[in-house]
Amino acid sequence: MAEDRQPANIVAGAAVDVDDEIDPAVAAAKSAEDRKAAAALSKLDTHGEDDAGPAREVDQEAVLNAMNSLGAGGGGKEALRRVKVDAADVALLVDELDLSKAKATELLKAHEGDAVRAMRAFITPVF
Repeated sequence: MAEDRQPANIVAGAAVDVDDEIDPAVAAAKSAEDRKAAAALSKLDTHGEDDAGPAREVDQEAVLNAMNSLGAGGGGKEALRRVKVDAADVALLVDELDLSKAKATELLKAHEGDAVRAMRAFITPVF
């Protein structure tokens, strides 16, 4: 039985790590983003002031940067409250998508009151 010859750079039994196949530019951008988030979170650490309790002051800018880097900015909820939705659109989503009124209203507000966009977003699968 003849053995197949492998190229010199292939090692028998070695597996390729999935992380090695990622584009280096994407990996560098991701790691830079991770470094920024870690730096913002590290500014929040207070060493030796654990006994101060709730009275201790936290750097508001560091908190804001950390929240923004994590994607949890507080401005999203306020913007959703300001969107006016039509009662007929809420009724349409309740009837067609079998949603509660609260969920239908939230979905409409997330899509700026546009019933068609809200319905498309609801039925589109997320991968």
